[in-house]
Amino acid sequence: MNTPVKVKRIGLLTGGGDAPGLNAVIRAVVKAAIREYGLSVVGFLNGFGGLIKNQARELTEKDVIGILPRGGTILGTTNRDNPFHYPVIKGGKKVYVDVSDRIFENISIHGVDALIVIGGDGSLAIARELFDKGLPVVGVPKTIDNDLLATDQTFGFDTALTTATEALDKLHTTAESHHRVMVLEVMGRYAGWIALAAGIAGGADVILIPEIPYRIEKVIDMINQREIQGKKFSIIVVAEGAKPVDGELVVQKRVEDSFDPIRLGGIGHVVAQQVEEATGKETRVTILGHLQRGGSPTAFDRILATRYGTGAVRLVMEGRFGHMVCLRGAAIDAVPLAEATGQVRSVPLDSDLLLSARQLGICLGD
Repeated sequence: MNTPVKVKRIGLLTGGGDAPGLNAVIRAVVKAAIREYGLSVVGFLNGFGGLIKNQARELTEKDVIGILPRGGTILGTTNRDNPFHYPVIKGGKKVYVDVSDRIFENISIHGVDALIVIGGDGSLAIARELFDKGLPVVGVPKTIDNDLLATDQTFGFDTALTTATEALDKLHTTAESHHRVMVLEVMGRYAGWIALAAGIAGGADVILIPEIPYRIEKVIDMINQREIQGKKFSIIVVAEGAKPVDGELVVQKRVEDSFDPIRLGGIGHVVAQQVEEATGKETRVTILGHLQRGGSPTAFDRILATRYGTGAVRLVMEGRFGHMVCLRGAAIDAVPLAEATGQVRSVPLDSDLLLSARQLGICLGD
C-alpha cells in the first residue's frame, strides 16, 4: 500500500482525549485536500464510534471557517469505542467483541478511499490494527502529554504547558503572601514532560515526575532548607503519574471500556498532607485537570497542527499508508505506525531539561 493510489475522498476522525489544536488539524486537512488536490472530505463523529455507528458529516471549507483558534474538536471525540474490543450486551451481560468489519462497511458506504486518524497512542494503535487489516490509514500524533515515542513533539503539549505555567505564576503570588507551600498537580499520565517543563518555566522549587521515584524526605528537606534561608514559601509541581520509591501510583478510578482504563489523580493531596504534617507549614493543593486540555491553542500548536494536517494529506496522496506524520527537528517527516505506538516517550534521565533543573537547585525528589 506504499504506492500512489487514486484517492478522491478522505475520511477523518479525532480520537482519544481532546487537545488544543484538533480543530487546526481538521481545518488543514480539509483546506489542503480540497484546494490542492480537489478531494472531498467526510468527518466521522465522536472518534471510532462514528465509524462503528455510521455517524458522519461532510466537511467543506465553509465548515472550517473560524475554527483555527478554537479548542476542542468540531467532530467530537471519545477515548472509548475500540472496534476490536467493543462492549455489547449479550444474555444480560457485557461482553467484548470485534466489530471492525463494520468500519470497512461504513467506509465503503461513504466512498472513502483513505482515512486520517488524529489521536494519541490508543487511537493510533487502533489505526495500526485497521491498516494491518487492509484499511488505507494515515496517523496524526495528538496528546497534551507529549509521550508519543516517534515524534519530537505532539500538538496540544505547548498549550497545556502554557496553562500550567500561568497557574504557577498565579500560585507564586498567593504562596508568597501567605507563606504557604503550594502543590500543583498536572497531567501527563506516565510521562513527566508537562510537570518538568512547567516547573522550570514557572520557577518551582520541587518537581516530581514518573521517571524519578521520589523520597518525601528529600522534598521536606528542601522546604526546611528554604525556611532557614528566609524563604517562607515553596512551590511543588507533581505529575499525576509520580510515585514514591517503593510506592504505587495513585489511581483515581478505572474505566474499563477506555483505551487506557486507568485514571490517575490524587498524588498532589498525598504529597501535600505529608509535607504539612512534617513541616507544620500550611499547604494547599491545586489540581489543574482538564483545564490543561481546554482553551485556544497557542501559536506554536496552531502551526504544528496545521503542518501535521497538510503533511497527512500529502502522505495520503503519496500512498504512504500505515504511517504517521511526525516532527523530527524542524522538519515534518513520517514514521510507520508500528514504530509510533506501544511505548511511552518518557523524559530521558540524561535530558538537558533535567540537568538544567538540577543546576538551578530544583529538588527532583531523589
